[in-house]
Amino acid sequence: MASERIGGKVVSAIVATGLLSFSGVIVETAMNIAFPTLMKEFSISTELVSWLTTIYLLVLAIVVPLSALLKSNFKTKHLFIVANLCFLGGVIIDIISPNFYLLLLGRAIQGLGTGIALPLMFNIIMEQVPLAKRGLMMGLGNLITGIAPAVGPTFGGLIVTTIGWRFIFICLIPVLLASLLLGSWAIEQASSLVKQKLDQLSLLLIILMFSGLIYGFNHLSSAKFFSWQVLGSLIVGGGAASLLVWWSNKSNQPLLDLGLLSGGKFKLYLLAFFLTQLMSLGFAFLLPNYLQIVNQQTAFAAGLLVLPAGFLGAVAGLIGGRLFDKYGARLPLISGAISYGLATSVFVGRGWWLSNHFIMLAYCLYMLGMGLTMGAVMTVALESVKSTKTKEANALLNTVQQFAGALGTAVVSTIVAVSQASQQGSFHTATARGTHHALLLLLILALSNLCLYLGASRRVPKP
Repeated sequence: MASERIGGKVVSAIVATGLLSFSGVIVETAMNIAFPTLMKEFSISTELVSWLTTIYLLVLAIVVPLSALLKSNFKTKHLFIVANLCFLGGVIIDIISPNFYLLLLGRAIQGLGTGIALPLMFNIIMEQVPLAKRGLMMGLGNLITGIAPAVGPTFGGLIVTTIGWRFIFICLIPVLLASLLLGSWAIEQASSLVKQKLDQLSLLLIILMFSGLIYGFNHLSSAKFFSWQVLGSLIVGGGAASLLVWWSNKSNQPLLDLGLLSGGKFKLYLLAFFLTQLMSLGFAFLLPNYLQIVNQQTAFAAGLLVLPAGFLGAVAGLIGGRLFDKYGARLPLISGAISYGLATSVFVGRGWWLSNHFIMLAYCLYMLGMGLTMGAVMTVALESVKSTKTKEANALLNTVQQFAGALGTAVVSTIVAVSQASQQGSFHTATARGTHHALLLLLILALSNLCLYLGASRRVPKP
């Protein structure tokens, strides 16, 4: 039917916004593989180097709540161009950075660009793609961004071991320029603009909430729990979160529409999505770190070992989208959760010492499950709210996604860092022990997620 056809410009717009998100993810995963190299070059700790990922995701988590407001006030194409130029600016800063803290600044600016751009892809899909094709296009969008975790570690490892980590950023410039040109041509305005005022108090509370929680968790390994760095920061973050809930319920135009959590299944899918993202970024930190420190692999070899899993996850995202369009959400959600839950169980059951081939195979099973569920849970969550609330729900989903990623990286790196600082056994043994403890936490989250999907998808209608 003509009404179910997807125009070439719509596909191109999804690809353009997807390429920008791809750039953000590939830098994130490529830099993860470069962490041991950066620790040596800048003489910094595991906890400090993890801020390269944490600061990026933290800025994303702060900027993404503005997406509904930005979309109402500014044209989609203009937002995309600004986002792309911000990312380019951050890349250039990182290319020339002489020290770690300037490198950190560049990552923060990249987070600003991606934070503006990321919700655009999903908004385009929900507004311009027919209902019967949304699962497929969500799969395509996740396939584009899903390729980045597949090639990121190998790409980063090859670059780091041959021509240096700065070329991770240099090689991104052609991709960003291609995205900019394609998006400038293809992105069209599908909805009318409605001017809205910025809720400044909500923005301040969001900044305090995310900054306090992430900063507190990140300092668990280097400061006492009852210090201002840990408990003080967590109190600030938790207090800001409580005030944000109160103010959002009182305000007429809150930055984050928390009223969406008051009923229906959206809140269950949101929680499941949060846990999924936390696990995903936790694994992305743990495995390359383990392969290099414990198994003494080069950055390139570590990247090669996780490459098959990344590609499998990307393809599974497209398959999950097709399954969603044909059978509804339950099949991809449940089968995916079983797959990554089983994989995490196998990781934990293996103990401290994980061989290279074991990691490669078990991670394939894990990424298969992640690929099946990622697009499906986003699509069914957005379809579970009224069509007039789609952009608000999208802003909430993307905010939770970035916060979960920052929290996941902070938590698992802290667990590993605490073990490394315990001085029980060698540094390699301490890293292996810390990784095992972190995997135990991820297993609990995986099992919790399966229970959420079983409950939430029990009566999900076919789209």
